[in-house]
Amino acid sequence: MNNKEKESQVLARLAAQALDGKKAEDVRILDLRKVHGAPAEYFVIASGNVPSHVSALSDTVFEVVKKATGLNPHKVEGYNNAEWILMDYFDVVIHIFQKEKRAFYRLDELWSDGEELPISTKE
Repeated sequence: MNNKEKESQVLARLAAQALDGKKAEDVRILDLRKVHGAPAEYFVIASGNVPSHVSALSDTVFEVVKKATGLNPHKVEGYNNAEWILMDYFDVVIHIFQKEKRAFYRLDELWSDGEELPISTKE
């Protein structure tokens, strides 16, 4: 694993752990590096219960990643309505959904060719 791969994997785990710590549901990390045409190396996917929970989860990821790495997302979409917030850190894209939206868009299934990684390196 080269440094870039390692950094992006650390970022994905950091975001997933932050989400898990704020009671996000069904937090998953998908390693997409071997998936042809994937838009990122890793997807982190999680669900929140209501819009305020989804936006709080996004805020937590932003704060934790910024504090640990100094990085800001390249782009954040969907924050205002908080049904599906996308946080783009280039090699890592974080998707935080309301449960109904996650079920509708089925990103987990669409990118099921990716390998699911444990949230913690201790698992």
